[in-house]
Amino acid sequence: MTVANGNGAAPQRVLKSGVWAPSPAFFDDNEDLDVATFRKHIVSLAKNGMHPVVNGSMGEAFHLTPEERTTLVREARSALDEAGLTDVVIIAGTGGNSTRSTIELSKAAAEAGADIAIVIPPGYYQGAMKKQALKTFFADVAAASPIPVMIYNYPGAAGGIDMDSDTIIEIGQENPNICGVKLTCGAVGKLTRIAAATATPAFNKYPRAHPEVAPTFVTLGGFADFLLPTIAGGRAGGAIMGLANIFPASIKQLFDLAEKIATDESPSKADLTKALQLQDLCAGSDSAFFGPGIPGTKWWLQKYNGHPNARVRRPLLEFSDEALAQVEANASIAQFYEIEKALAAK
Repeated sequence: MTVANGNGAAPQRVLKSGVWAPSPAFFDDNEDLDVATFRKHIVSLAKNGMHPVVNGSMGEAFHLTPEERTTLVREARSALDEAGLTDVVIIAGTGGNSTRSTIELSKAAAEAGADIAIVIPPGYYQGAMKKQALKTFFADVAAASPIPVMIYNYPGAAGGIDMDSDTIIEIGQENPNICGVKLTCGAVGKLTRIAAATATPAFNKYPRAHPEVAPTFVTLGGFADFLLPTIAGGRAGGAIMGLANIFPASIKQLFDLAEKIATDESPSKADLTKALQLQDLCAGSDSAFFGPGIPGTKWWLQKYNGHPNARVRRPLLEFSDEALAQVEANASIAQFYEIEKALAAK
């Protein structure tokens, strides 16, 4: 089966290990989409080694209309292709509050140019979403989606639904169009268990539906603060993290060092020292930006990246100058930003 990527052609892009930035959606003063800023940001991320996630939690997906979600996927693909970045994979958030709406959003994202759909469990009726309901939901979505589906385990945005490792592994085994999982639950043990079960030759008996796009099951963390130990362990596939919008080059360097350490029988002391330095700063910065979240990220991008507006959609509120000053005063962020500027200058 050929997977559409916005123009009816077979895609040349492949989901593999890497680092991903869930891009914000940018707005003007009227809360209308600022497509020009969005396109610029997507291309900048990709040029710094980041693959983009569109319409995720950082992108205020549940504040967008279905048409706006489709627009952002289409604009991301168009901007990347026009910049010559045709090999960059786009993951698009397609979670809805019902199976039907999730399938519709997944089909629309595929038509607009997304390569992978990432789907969060519907949490409005979280009390009814027991194990069998969750397995049925993902089975139905995966069967109907024209592109591979990634599970998004984020209890904070799903009414407290926190899928256990056994459930996620079973969904991956039973549904060939499930291509991976993003864990924004902070459970390192869960990540380790899932990776151990899926990143081994034994998992090959559960074939993937679209091996030309997603040949293996990819396990991704949802934070930057434990990127080095998960990658250096040799099985996790990377991470999707909001901090990557701010420090893309530095986090990509950390990822590259972690992969080198994982594959080198005798990693050098210099590589280990540099990787640990970056991971320490990354962890400190991730913690400092956890509270500021979307408004803080947009504020930073306005001040330091020249974006014209830091507007969020209500009911979210903009970040204050006083709150940002506290973030800027954080020692990890200050040091990490100096590294980021040096790498960007190269």
